[in-house]
Formats: sequence, C-alpha cells, structure tokens
Amino acid sequence: MAQDSQTLKSHTRLDPLFHLFLGPASMVILIATVIMLIRDLSWTAAIRVVGGLWVVVATFKIRLYALKVQDRVIRLEERLRLRDTLPPALQPRIGELSEDQLIGLRFASDQELTDLVPKTLEGNWKRKQIKDAIRVWRPDYWRV
Repeated sequence: MAQDSQTLKSHTRLDPLFHLFLGPASMVILIATVIMLIRDLSWTAAIRVVGGLWVVVATFKIRLYALKVQDRVIRLEERLRLRDTLPPALQPRIGELSEDQLIGLRFASDQELTDLVPKTLEGNWKRKQIKDAIRVWRPDYWRV
C-alpha cells in the first residue's frame, strides 16, 4: 500500500480506534454514569462513576504509555543516527539535545542535520521550531 508523502502539514496521524472509538466511548461511559448518579443517588451509582472514571483514566494512560515508549525509541534512534551522521566536532554535543529536540529532528534529512543541530542547541529550539526549519522532510510512517 503506497503512503502519501509526509510534510509538516500532514505528518500527524489519526488512530481511528483510539480517536474515534476508545476516547469518545470512554467519555460517554463516564457521562452516562454521572447521569445515573444524579438520577439515583446511591452507593451503587457512585461506584459506577468510579468505574467510569477508571475507564477514562485507563484509556488515556495506556495511550500515553505507548507514546512515551515511542518517544524513548525515537530518542535512541536519533542519537545513533546523529552519531553516524554528524561531523566529529558536533558529536560531543549530542547529549545536550533534549528528548523534545530529538523527536523534532527525526524528520530532518541527514544532509540538514549538520546545520540544524547547532541552531537547535544555540537557539534552544522546541520541537515545532525544528519542524518549521526542516526543508527536506524525512517521513516517519510508524508513529501512531
């Protein structure tokens, strides 16, 4: 299956099962349990609200844990790529890059890294600033 070319404008992804089902469904469950509690003020209804809260928190925490693992993998992957790509004079500065900066740099082509890394460090750029500065986009189709 061919994938569309990624750009700054098109690199975010929609995960239909999470964004269109799990997230909204967990919120509907919570709202329904609150309505039940309002209609029938009882311990059983209160326990249902706690269960509804549990569903919402679990849904979003599980999603955040997966994203954090992806961030850690990206951080490792980018450090290895920078070690292989940057000139020897810049390699000692790899450790100065924050996780957020490494995640932003993953979209830069190998040729752009030599210019972008010093600018990122000196300007203390955030992820969005790095992405805005990238001219040759290196797609990441695996991030969900």
